[in-house]
Amino acid sequence: MTMTGQDTDPVRALRGLENGSATVRLRAALAVGTTPDPRFVDALVERSAVEPEFFVRDMLTWALTRHPVSLTLPRLVREVGSTRPQARSQALHTLSKIGDRRAWPVITAAVLTDADDEVARSAWRAAVLLVPEGEETALTSVLATQLGRGDRHTQLSLSRALVALGEAVVAVLETAAKAPAEPVRAHALATLRLLRDPDAGFEPALEEARRVVALGGPGPEGP
Repeated sequence: MTMTGQDTDPVRALRGLENGSATVRLRAALAVGTTPDPRFVDALVERSAVEPEFFVRDMLTWALTRHPVSLTLPRLVREVGSTRPQARSQALHTLSKIGDRRAWPVITAAVLTDADDEVARSAWRAAVLLVPEGEETALTSVLATQLGRGDRHTQLSLSRALVALGEAVVAVLETAAKAPAEPVRAHALATLRLLRDPDAGFEPALEEARRVVALGGPGPEGP
């Protein structure tokens, strides 16, 4: 089966998105994005929820960004409430790529603290891109409740989100650096270092923070 940028027959394109070959699915998503058609929006969102290949999901997201926001935004916002973790994660990822702040109301505390790490990471990335002016402090407070969560990949995602918010995060990180839980303290200290020295690197910053915490060293206000 051949799928090109000019081949946007709805039936054929929809079949291509569900083909057993990842290469065919990729070409189908490329074709749909190259020549956007409102008839494809639902199919693109649905496929995003189940597509196993990252590079195909990325193309599905690109194809959705090529369609009018008036069509994609409501559909993606609904998808954030899906019971399927991948559906929620991909919807949030696509909303971050679209970048329309009208999606902000869907970034709730429940979404930011989703039990699924991939969903939470997508929510954090979307939040820092969509947060309206004046809402940064409230967002920071919710994000800080996730300090110490998950593996290093998850912690790095959260640190990047917090650093992207700039000086608004300093006070809450300094408070978290004195929390009873050692993983929280270490994560907060590492994030503060990244904020002050973006070239430090997360791994070295986290290792150093863990050593400080383990030795009972001073937090950010110590000598």
